[in-house]
Amino acid sequence: MSFVTDTTSDLDARGTEGDALDQDANLDEVEDGDDAGDAADTPKGDGDAAPAASGGNGRAAADLFRESEIAADYVEGLLDILDYDGDIDELVVSGRPVVEVVEGGDGSGRRLQALVGQRGATLEALQELSRLAVFRQTGSPSRLLLDVGGYRALRRKELGAIAKNAAEKVKEYGEAVRLEPMSAFERKCVHDVINALPGVESESEGVEPARRIVVRPVA
Repeated sequence: MSFVTDTTSDLDARGTEGDALDQDANLDEVEDGDDAGDAADTPKGDGDAAPAASGGNGRAAADLFRESEIAADYVEGLLDILDYDGDIDELVVSGRPVVEVVEGGDGSGRRLQALVGQRGATLEALQELSRLAVFRQTGSPSRLLLDVGGYRALRRKELGAIAKNAAEKVKEYGEAVRLEPMSAFERKCVHDVINALPGVESESEGVEPARRIVVRPVA
Protein backbone atom coordinates (compact mmCIF):
# COMPACT_ATOMS: atom_id res chain seq x y z
CA MET A 1 0.00 0.00 0.00
CA SER A 2 1.14 3.58 -0.51
CA PHE A 3 -0.15 6.55 1.44
CA VAL A 4 -0.33 10.16 0.28
CA THR A 5 -0.97 12.82 2.87
CA ASP A 6 -2.53 16.16 1.95
CA THR A 7 -4.22 18.37 4.53
CA THR A 8 -4.78 21.37 2.28
CA SER A 9 -8.09 22.44 0.77
CA ASP A 10 -6.53 24.06 -2.34
CA LEU A 11 -7.46 21.57 -5.04
CA ASP A 12 -6.27 23.58 -8.04
CA ALA A 13 -3.16 21.47 -8.36
CA ARG A 14 -5.08 18.20 -8.09
CA GLY A 15 -6.87 18.58 -11.42
CA THR A 16 -10.22 17.15 -12.45
CA GLU A 17 -10.34 14.41 -9.85
CA GLY A 18 -9.61 16.91 -7.09
CA ASP A 19 -12.33 19.22 -8.35
CA ALA A 20 -14.85 16.41 -8.09
CA LEU A 21 -13.77 15.64 -4.55
CA ASP A 22 -14.07 19.30 -3.67
CA GLN A 23 -17.69 19.22 -4.84
CA ASP A 24 -18.29 16.05 -2.88
CA ALA A 25 -16.79 17.63 0.20
CA ASN A 26 -19.45 20.29 0.03
CA LEU A 27 -22.18 17.80 0.89
CA ASP A 28 -22.37 19.55 4.25
CA GLU A 29 -24.83 17.24 5.92
CA VAL A 30 -25.00 14.31 3.52
CA GLU A 31 -25.84 11.11 5.33
CA ASP A 32 -25.35 12.74 8.74
CA GLY A 33 -27.94 12.43 11.47
CA ASP A 34 -31.08 10.35 11.58
CA ASP A 35 -32.68 11.71 8.41
CA ALA A 36 -29.78 11.79 5.98
CA GLY A 37 -31.84 11.99 2.82
CA ASP A 38 -33.57 15.25 3.73
CA ALA A 39 -30.34 16.82 4.85
CA ALA A 40 -28.66 15.86 1.59
CA ASP A 41 -31.55 17.06 -0.52
CA THR A 42 -31.87 20.67 0.63
CA PRO A 43 -32.08 22.37 -2.78
CA LYS A 44 -30.98 25.93 -2.00
CA GLY A 45 -28.18 27.30 0.09
CA ASP A 46 -26.73 23.84 0.60
CA GLY A 47 -23.11 23.10 -0.12
CA ASP A 48 -21.04 26.04 1.07
CA ALA A 49 -17.55 24.79 1.69
CA ALA A 50 -16.45 24.53 5.30
CA PRO A 51 -13.32 26.47 6.33
CA ALA A 52 -10.13 24.71 5.30
CA ALA A 53 -8.65 24.78 8.79
CA SER A 54 -11.53 22.97 10.41
CA GLY A 55 -14.62 20.95 9.66
CA GLY A 56 -18.17 22.25 9.71
CA ASN A 57 -18.39 21.14 13.33
CA GLY A 58 -15.26 23.04 14.34
CA ARG A 59 -12.80 20.14 14.28
CA ALA A 60 -9.18 21.00 13.64
CA ALA A 61 -7.51 19.82 10.45
CA ALA A 62 -5.28 17.51 12.46
CA ASP A 63 -8.32 15.79 13.94
CA LEU A 64 -9.90 15.42 10.52
CA PHE A 65 -6.71 13.98 9.10
CA ARG A 66 -6.63 11.53 12.00
CA GLU A 67 -10.10 10.36 10.91
CA SER A 68 -8.82 9.74 7.39
CA GLU A 69 -5.88 7.78 8.83
CA ILE A 70 -8.16 5.56 10.90
CA ALA A 71 -10.42 4.92 7.92
CA ALA A 72 -7.43 4.24 5.65
CA ASP A 73 -6.12 1.64 8.12
CA TYR A 74 -9.55 -0.01 8.15
CA VAL A 75 -9.75 -0.07 4.34
CA GLU A 76 -6.19 -1.36 4.08
CA GLY A 77 -7.08 -4.27 6.35
CA LEU A 78 -10.10 -5.04 4.22
CA LEU A 79 -8.02 -5.04 1.04
CA ASP A 80 -5.53 -7.39 2.67
CA ILE A 81 -8.30 -9.81 3.61
CA LEU A 82 -9.66 -9.74 0.06
CA ASP A 83 -6.14 -9.95 -1.41
CA TYR A 84 -6.82 -6.80 -3.43
CA ASP A 85 -4.04 -4.35 -4.24
CA GLY A 86 -4.53 -0.60 -4.41
CA ASP A 87 -2.98 2.68 -3.38
CA ILE A 88 -4.70 4.55 -0.55
CA ASP A 89 -4.66 8.34 -0.37
CA GLU A 90 -5.52 10.07 2.91
CA LEU A 91 -6.81 13.62 2.51
CA VAL A 92 -8.62 16.47 4.19
CA VAL A 93 -10.61 18.39 1.60
CA SER A 94 -12.60 21.51 2.47
CA GLY A 95 -13.00 20.48 6.08
CA ARG A 96 -13.86 16.86 5.37
CA PRO A 97 -11.77 13.69 5.79
CA VAL A 98 -11.40 11.76 2.55
CA VAL A 99 -9.97 8.35 1.69
CA GLU A 100 -9.37 7.40 -1.93
CA VAL A 101 -8.54 3.89 -3.11
CA VAL A 102 -6.91 4.03 -6.54
CA GLU A 103 -5.57 1.43 -8.90
CA GLY A 104 -2.08 0.14 -8.14
CA GLY A 105 0.58 -0.57 -10.69
CA ASP A 106 -0.53 -4.16 -11.19
CA GLY A 107 -3.67 -3.39 -13.18
CA SER A 108 -5.97 -4.04 -10.23
CA GLY A 109 -8.64 -1.60 -11.36
CA ARG A 110 -11.13 -4.27 -12.42
CA ARG A 111 -10.91 -6.03 -9.07
CA LEU A 112 -11.34 -2.77 -7.18
CA GLN A 113 -14.59 -2.16 -9.04
CA ALA A 114 -16.06 -4.98 -6.97
CA LEU A 115 -15.77 -2.57 -4.02
CA VAL A 116 -18.05 -0.12 -5.83
CA GLY A 117 -20.90 -2.49 -6.65
CA GLN A 118 -24.03 -1.79 -8.64
CA ARG A 119 -24.54 1.97 -8.77
CA GLY A 120 -22.16 2.44 -5.85
CA ALA A 121 -24.17 0.37 -3.35
CA THR A 122 -21.14 -1.51 -2.07
CA LEU A 123 -19.12 1.69 -1.88
CA GLU A 124 -21.79 3.36 0.24
CA ALA A 125 -21.81 0.38 2.61
CA LEU A 126 -18.02 0.43 2.90
CA GLN A 127 -18.14 4.14 3.61
CA GLU A 128 -20.54 3.56 6.50
CA LEU A 129 -18.30 0.79 7.88
CA SER A 130 -15.28 3.11 7.62
CA ARG A 131 -17.18 5.84 9.47
CA LEU A 132 -18.06 3.31 12.16
CA ALA A 133 -14.38 2.40 12.51
CA VAL A 134 -13.60 6.07 13.02
CA PHE A 135 -16.39 6.46 15.56
CA ARG A 136 -15.17 3.48 17.57
CA GLN A 137 -11.76 5.10 17.99
CA THR A 138 -12.72 8.76 18.35
CA GLY A 139 -16.18 8.61 19.89
CA SER A 140 -17.40 11.23 17.42
CA PRO A 141 -19.50 10.84 14.24
CA SER A 142 -17.50 11.31 11.05
CA ARG A 143 -18.36 12.86 7.69
CA LEU A 144 -15.69 10.75 6.01
CA LEU A 145 -15.96 10.45 2.24
CA LEU A 146 -14.72 7.20 0.69
CA ASP A 147 -14.10 6.79 -3.02
CA VAL A 148 -12.81 3.85 -5.03
CA GLY A 149 -11.29 4.12 -8.49
CA GLY A 150 -12.66 7.63 -9.07
CA TYR A 151 -16.23 6.31 -9.10
CA ARG A 152 -17.79 9.40 -7.54
CA ALA A 153 -16.33 11.76 -10.13
CA LEU A 154 -17.57 9.56 -12.98
CA ARG A 155 -21.01 9.13 -11.44
CA ARG A 156 -21.29 12.89 -10.92
CA LYS A 157 -20.79 13.43 -14.65
CA GLU A 158 -23.44 10.84 -15.49
CA LEU A 159 -25.91 12.40 -13.07
CA GLY A 160 -25.22 15.83 -14.53
CA ALA A 161 -26.32 14.56 -17.93
CA ILE A 162 -29.43 12.96 -16.42
CA ALA A 163 -30.34 16.19 -14.63
CA LYS A 164 -29.91 18.34 -17.75
CA ASN A 165 -31.99 15.93 -19.83
CA ALA A 166 -34.78 16.05 -17.25
CA ALA A 167 -34.65 19.85 -17.20
CA GLU A 168 -34.96 19.99 -20.98
CA LYS A 169 -38.04 17.76 -20.88
CA VAL A 170 -39.63 19.91 -18.17
CA LYS A 171 -39.06 23.07 -20.19
CA GLU A 172 -40.33 21.48 -23.40
CA TYR A 173 -43.51 19.92 -22.03
CA GLY A 174 -44.13 22.01 -18.94
CA GLU A 175 -44.70 18.93 -16.79
CA ALA A 176 -42.82 17.49 -13.83
CA VAL A 177 -40.33 14.69 -14.41
CA ARG A 178 -39.70 12.04 -11.74
CA LEU A 179 -36.28 10.43 -11.75
CA GLU A 180 -35.44 6.93 -10.62
CA PRO A 181 -34.67 6.34 -6.91
CA MET A 182 -31.19 7.51 -5.94
CA SER A 183 -28.85 7.54 -2.98
CA ALA A 184 -28.31 10.69 -0.93
CA PHE A 185 -25.03 11.35 -2.76
CA GLU A 186 -26.70 10.97 -6.15
CA ARG A 187 -29.63 13.20 -5.24
CA LYS A 188 -27.30 15.94 -4.05
CA CYS A 189 -25.43 15.79 -7.36
CA VAL A 190 -28.69 16.21 -9.30
CA HIS A 191 -29.92 19.03 -7.07
CA ASP A 192 -26.65 20.90 -7.65
CA VAL A 193 -27.15 20.80 -11.42
CA ILE A 194 -30.86 21.69 -11.37
CA ASN A 195 -30.26 24.60 -8.99
CA ALA A 196 -27.89 26.13 -11.54
CA LEU A 197 -30.44 25.97 -14.40
CA PRO A 198 -33.08 28.66 -14.98
CA GLY A 199 -36.78 27.86 -15.12
CA VAL A 200 -36.66 24.55 -13.22
CA GLU A 201 -36.51 23.44 -9.61
CA SER A 202 -36.13 20.12 -7.82
CA GLU A 203 -37.20 18.44 -4.63
CA SER A 204 -37.07 14.94 -3.20
CA GLU A 205 -40.02 12.72 -2.38
CA GLY A 206 -40.52 9.29 -0.87
CA VAL A 207 -38.51 7.37 1.69
CA GLU A 208 -35.33 5.33 1.43
CA PRO A 209 -34.50 3.27 -0.51
CA ALA A 210 -37.13 4.55 -2.96
CA ARG A 211 -36.48 8.26 -2.38
CA ARG A 212 -36.29 10.11 -5.70
CA ILE A 213 -36.05 13.59 -7.21
CA VAL A 214 -38.88 15.42 -8.93
CA VAL A 215 -37.91 18.15 -11.41
CA ARG A 216 -40.66 20.66 -12.19
CA PRO A 217 -41.12 24.10 -13.75
CA VAL A 218 -40.55 27.07 -11.47
CA ALA A 219 -43.97 28.26 -10.33
